Amino acid sequence: MAKSLPSTETGTVGCPYSAPARTGTPPRVALYTEEYAADPHRSFGQMRRRHETLAPVELAPGIPATLVIGYHTAIRIFNDPEHFPADARSWEKSVPADHPLMPMMAWRPNVMRSTGREHTRYRQAITAALDGVDLFSMHQNVEGVATPLINDFCMDGKAELIGQYAFPLTFQVLNAMLGCPLDLGQYIATGMAAMFEGGAAATEADAQINEALLELVALKRAEPGRDVTSRLLAHPAQLQDSEMVHQLAVLYGAGIEPLTNLTVNTLLLMITDPRFTGTSSSGVAPTTRDALNELLYTDPPMANYCLSYPRQPIMLDGVWLPADQPVLIGMSACNNDPAIHSGQYTDNNAHLAWGSGPHACPARSIAYMVAQNAIDQLLDALPEVQLACRPEELHWRPGPFHRALSSMPVMFPPSPPLGP
Repeated sequence: MAKSLPSTETGTVGCPYSAPARTGTPPRVALYTEEYAADPHRSFGQMRRRHETLAPVELAPGIPATLVIGYHTAIRIFNDPEHFPADARSWEKSVPADHPLMPMMAWRPNVMRSTGREHTRYRQAITAALDGVDLFSMHQNVEGVATPLINDFCMDGKAELIGQYAFPLTFQVLNAMLGCPLDLGQYIATGMAAMFEGGAAATEADAQINEALLELVALKRAEPGRDVTSRLLAHPAQLQDSEMVHQLAVLYGAGIEPLTNLTVNTLLLMITDPRFTGTSSSGVAPTTRDALNELLYTDPPMANYCLSYPRQPIMLDGVWLPADQPVLIGMSACNNDPAIHSGQYTDNNAHLAWGSGPHACPARSIAYMVAQNAIDQLLDALPEVQLACRPEELHWRPGPFHRALSSMPVMFPPSPPLGP
């Protein structure tokens, strides 16, 4: 039986196995089922009883992977791109090119899937483009988008907050930030939703996204503006059109779906938990920022991702990880690791919802600001909003990566429209 290595060491000696080295072959947990989506934390608990920090999972039928469920192990992997590179090209040889997971997992010339010099080049360009975002103007933009959306349903006494509020708000704010026309952005947003589902339409959606993004790049080369896309094009990295498409795909992928889910899931916490609804006897009510931090710890919108593909068999925490098989960080499981979970969330930014190390999300301050303002705008306008069903009646969309509701129906006393 393989022995655990010291905490500061990672072994890369040859390994004849493609499964954990401990006795027996433990069953793989399917991360794509309705059962898993309904209660992932139950699955994490089962994993911990069978494993320590690394659990065998299946991302789709016949697609094995290793899920990191130990916080400290995740930190080691995040900060060791040499042994855990994000380049998936060797893995891709074992998977059909049209597999529905390929759009979310395959190699691309972008900041998320590259390593070494190319990663540095892409990272510098994206960071510089995002640093140019005026957060004060973004705040005004969120308010300007939120007001008409709320006015569309505030007199009805009911709404479905994903389709009528969180998604269109995120979509419009991100489009403005990237300088994308609304009609073109709609194609991108629809395609991104299909990709996160990982269903049969994912490959077609990927092609749809690429075509739309190439059109956006051509538009901004001809007419640059004060937006992220134009700043990316003007960066000294001199990104080619194909590279631009892949950087923009990352920004849309990390923006629309996860940010929508962050907003909705935090709202769900705030309108169902007595601490936030004002019905708790604990005294001082937590803030929206507190709710966001807690949600990012306990149930982050991207539950499992940050993929890497070891180039050779490697032993970690006493487990052999086979070469070219995906290792993904279970951000939700790691954040709730009993080894570090304290239950204290205020001003605690140790969670892994934004990733860590050289691939950590460079847009966290923007995401925080958009989600917080979107939530505050809604709760200020409709302070008596309530869930229109029991929490256990909500449906969570299946998929190996996201933590996403299908819908979020709410009710409230009909209210007059907001002023401009």
